[in-house]
Amino acid sequence: MVRFAKGHGTRNDFVLLTDEHDQQPLSAADVRHLADRRGGIGGDGVLRAVRGRHIEGWSGDPDLWFMDYRNADGSVAEMCGNGVRVFAHYLREQGLVPEDADHIDIGTRAGLRTAWIVGDGRVRVAMGRVQAPHETVCVSLEDQSWDAAPVDVGNPHAVVLLPTTDSVAALDLSVSPRWEPADAFPYGVNVEFVAPHGDHRIRMRVYERGVGETESCGTGTVAAARATANAAGERDGVWTVEVPGGEVEVAFVGDEAWLTGPAVIVAHGDMEWPVASERREEEGND
Repeated sequence: MVRFAKGHGTRNDFVLLTDEHDQQPLSAADVRHLADRRGGIGGDGVLRAVRGRHIEGWSGDPDLWFMDYRNADGSVAEMCGNGVRVFAHYLREQGLVPEDADHIDIGTRAGLRTAWIVGDGRVRVAMGRVQAPHETVCVSLEDQSWDAAPVDVGNPHAVVLLPTTDSVAALDLSVSPRWEPADAFPYGVNVEFVAPHGDHRIRMRVYERGVGETESCGTGTVAAARATANAAGERDGVWTVEVPGGEVEVAFVGDEAWLTGPAVIVAHGDMEWPVASERREEEGND
């Protein structure tokens, strides 16, 4: 039996679990089952709340809540911008952090992230330093190819800047984009397709590694805004990013970024794991 919550940030949705003392580590098969939209609960990923001391490689405060994030296919990811907003909201809702705390520090595989509950159902997160080297890679989708800007938001992104929102809407993201050189992203990459849609406003679609097309990607909105700002010759500023699931705000001061957007918990419940034989069969496919 597992107790869960279901939440989303601009319809990028997650299954959330509390496992303070690391008594329920998740296999890739467990994650796939939880994220399965027919046989499980359903989500783009799974967020497990565990104390930092239980995470290999975490050298920060061992008592911090750590966001152990997994993509829907069971793979481990460094960071998730929408996920960390939902995670902060979940910690507050569950009484895992003080109700009157003015900020919430969260451990991630991309480092420490700090969140503020700003009201109106929104959460603001300090996303840390964004790195966007002055180079390009080639991204291909079916018979089309574009130059793309690599951007590191604690996880890897390749941003394709397109001329119109119609050209973004017309893309078929049911298939995975390819990139060259292949070794530019040895562990995969999130690919954003972006077009201008007003003053300091852009529209974006994304293909997330380990998931497929999602209705939003928080780190992807930061990457998209950074690449767009760089192309415009701007360093600081505030950008609104529209995604199929809603919109978020990305602010830059130098290389530092802040992401503000909605975080919603939609359900709580208990789920029975598959019978032991089925779980062994699923784990055998890893």
